[in-house]
Amino acid sequence: MNWILLIIAGLFEVGFASCLGKAKETTGMVSNYWMGGFFACLTISMVLLYKATQTLPIGTAYAVWTGVGAVGTVLVGIVVFKEPSDFWRLFFLATLIASIIGLKVVTH
Repeated sequence: MNWILLIIAGLFEVGFASCLGKAKETTGMVSNYWMGGFFACLTISMVLLYKATQTLPIGTAYAVWTGVGAVGTVLVGIVVFKEPSDFWRLFFLATLIASIIGLKVVTH
């Protein structure tokens, strides 16, 4: 169950990073709404990360949390923010995903 919480926490990390990107693109009240989303996602992500570390090793949990967040944020950047998606960027993204899976496999 804590692995599921950890993955969800990573997805909320993607949420707060995406909200920052949208807040940067907007002004006024719209920007404030995106910042509200940022703080909500940040809070949920941290609480879920904390819950996951109750049974998972902190080093593994943190690495997986940041990895899920990084992969998700890169994918959102490519799809939503029209960031480049060249071969090397996708190659290293795949190695990051393989590393996250590897940590899950070797963690008891």
